[in-house]
Amino acid sequence: MRYVSTRDNSKEYSFEDVFIKGLADDGGLYVPTSLKKFSTEELYEHKSLNYNDLSTEIINQFSSDFISKDDLSSLIKKSYSTFREKDVVKISNIGDLKLLELFHGPTLAFKDVAMQFIGNLYEYYLSKNDNKINVVVATSGDTGAAAIDAIKNKSNLNIFVLHPNNRISPVQRKLMTTVEDKNVFNIAIDGNFDDCQNIVKQMFSDLEFSKSINMSGVNSINWVRIIAQAVYYFYTYFKLNVDKTISFSVPTGNFGDVFAGYLAKQMGLPVDKLIVATNENDILHRAILNGDYVSKKVKETLSPSMDIQLASNFERLIYYVNSCNSEITSEIMKKIKQNEYQIDKSNLDIIQKDFVSESCDENETLEIIKENYEKNNIILDPHTAVGVGAAKKLDFNDCVVLSTAHPCKFPAATDNAINKHEELPKELQYIHGKKENFQLLENDTEAVKNFVKSKL
Repeated sequence: MRYVSTRDNSKEYSFEDVFIKGLADDGGLYVPTSLKKFSTEELYEHKSLNYNDLSTEIINQFSSDFISKDDLSSLIKKSYSTFREKDVVKISNIGDLKLLELFHGPTLAFKDVAMQFIGNLYEYYLSKNDNKINVVVATSGDTGAAAIDAIKNKSNLNIFVLHPNNRISPVQRKLMTTVEDKNVFNIAIDGNFDDCQNIVKQMFSDLEFSKSINMSGVNSINWVRIIAQAVYYFYTYFKLNVDKTISFSVPTGNFGDVFAGYLAKQMGLPVDKLIVATNENDILHRAILNGDYVSKKVKETLSPSMDIQLASNFERLIYYVNSCNSEITSEIMKKIKQNEYQIDKSNLDIIQKDFVSESCDENETLEIIKENYEKNNIILDPHTAVGVGAAKKLDFNDCVVLSTAHPCKFPAATDNAINKHEELPKELQYIHGKKENFQLLENDTEAVKNFVKSKL
């Protein structure tokens, strides 16, 4: 399979390019030139596979020029051997809804599903190449911890994680900053997640710098994250054993997880609607509802991983709804940068065939946590609560809500809602007493570049 950039599709790239570079040199995101579409018969053949084998079948569609199917299978088995669930994810009931629990990995968030695989994929690549890679990643809370756990203590790999200072939960932060491995560097940025993300993009765009340090990225802009996350949409559909389309409600910040659902649908999975569930930072809700893609000031909320205005992966959707026209996509991205983009009616009609959206404010989020604890004896983390709330507000009473994080990571939210919080699993409770180590830097790309260079 070959890949192109959303901003210039005249040149093709290999899976290796896409994986190692993460972001195209022109600032665009990589997408495949074509997609495998499973027939009904082919889907049926995959129905009885366990999670590891299903992952092998799905990911192999995109990576066969880089890694053999046998090696891929071994690598996937290794990646998921540390998960607390035998089949990686778990489906549970919450009233009329289904919860897809994605938080059974080592850092208690859905990011582990893709990140453990990516960490081992780097190791596979470096075993065949005499090279060193420096991973630079921005996090709104969960990506950083998942990336660090996947990359820590690996040879010829360093990881630099940028998080917004005092804008993620203490547990999210400590899962990153208490790691002592010498190849891990935490950076607190005096700004919000969008600022962190912009710094990383600017570092990629500085080709002289990014090539000089052999820079790679594992944010959800990396296509490998998307394909690894698409697997659990297939797995859920097969496990539910239904003969109809199903809908998914996805707590959404950077649009990566919900785009993985869109990818699964484009590959033939019988998905009805993808619900884009946002908190008060509702730019994606406004965009899908009426085309309003103008960013506002980021609000700090109880669901910090969704405190984002400009969702990077939305660019991929823009590319597809504009018939894969990279010139149009490039022009739209310029408008977005100037905060002047409105989605036109024809494109909005296309988007609304696959997506609906809703937002929940802080009071609604707390009420959802309280209601579900009282009715179902289930404690929801605030991001999952937004997913449940969006489904209920839209009257999608028979759908799957992606439960993206363990509630123990957000004690302030659950204490506020029900005067109770879940404890960290025993194997992670050590973070409470360990010293934190991170560097506070101003919101400045040059400052971050200088810090990175000083550590190499």
